[in-house]
Amino acid sequence: MNHYLPYMFVMALVTYVVRMLPITLFRKEWKSPFLRSFLYYVPYAVLGAMTFPAIFSAAGECTSSIVAAGVAIILAYRGKGLVTVAIAACISAYLMIILFQV
Repeated sequence: MNHYLPYMFVMALVTYVVRMLPITLFRKEWKSPFLRSFLYYVPYAVLGAMTFPAIFSAAGECTSSIVAAGVAIILAYRGKGLVTVAIAACISAYLMIILFQV
């Protein structure tokens, strides 16, 4: 266990530095509407970029994953909640695998 200690220390230091640099360097509020709107949408874009490719490999079959993604997109567009969308997508992928042997 002791040989992991330096690695854990470096990881903690890097995490701390990455989180503290923006706080210490950017103290003034940003006035640019473009920059403010850009930074507002960055978390959503990053989450989408990380999640969307994983959707197509989650069920093991691309066809059931495409159907599940379609169900999720339709329900989300209609304003359903996150839990409802996630459960409906999982059920649709499961049904595709069970019923159609996809």
